[in-house]
Amino acid sequence: MNDENQNLWALILGASSGFGEAAALKLAEDGYNIIGLHLDRQATMHNVERITGHIHSFGRSSVFINANAADSIKRQEIISDIKSLLKGKPLIKVLMHSLAFGTLKPFISKEGEQALTKAQMEMTLDVMAHSLVYWVQDLVSNNLFAEKGRIFAMTSSGGHSVIPSYGAVSAAKAALESHVRQLTAELGHLEVSVNAIMAGVTDTPALRKIPGSDPMIEVAKRKNPRGRLTSPEDVAKIISLLCKDGGEWISGSVINADGGEDIVNFIGQGERDSSIIL
Repeated sequence: MNDENQNLWALILGASSGFGEAAALKLAEDGYNIIGLHLDRQATMHNVERITGHIHSFGRSSVFINANAADSIKRQEIISDIKSLLKGKPLIKVLMHSLAFGTLKPFISKEGEQALTKAQMEMTLDVMAHSLVYWVQDLVSNNLFAEKGRIFAMTSSGGHSVIPSYGAVSAAKAALESHVRQLTAELGHLEVSVNAIMAGVTDTPALRKIPGSDPMIEVAKRKNPRGRLTSPEDVAKIISLLCKDGGEWISGSVINADGGEDIVNFIGQGERDSSIIL
């Protein structure tokens, strides 16, 4: 554990499963205290208890808040609580945006299926993209970012490709990457770096909500040069590396955390070894 981080905090939006959970545990292992936002029903609250137990086993503090991170009123309340917790000191070293809540519907209805509505499109982009900007605005205006802070936003290859019923989420990912670039330019004077992390196909609860996720998983396994899916722990380790001294100079990027999966157009069954050699 890194004792240099013991007074610093990581704020993770979407901390109770998948990438957010893995990052919370890895950053706690690295010495950070964790503030985690999550939106869980009672049936899944045991996940939070398990995660906080692991964080405490590293000797770190944790504050987990069950709230809608995209709700502007809740955000203001939580920022006020964080400011009190930190006694107004700039101790947020890491902000991770890992909110996976959007509508999965086609743009055009056919054969009786319902098409995406205006409200659903706006909600998806607000939660999965625009909320990053609003959280950063509040953290900056309240002077809560530590020196050489890091911001990470979770994107996906769906931001530049077509997946059935994924149109609104794809638009949100593309917007999120645009926000990363803009924030990079505007936060440079504060020495806060901002990057989007593009994970490979990962078997998370969010993935399982996408129609056709099973064949997507099988194709990803065949495409990936490593012959396996990305894991949340793979991504958490990359975030950990980027939080180390010197990582602040990487900013404004979409960082592929996928073992090379996205660069491969297609590898058929049994073709992996020969394709790599060529």
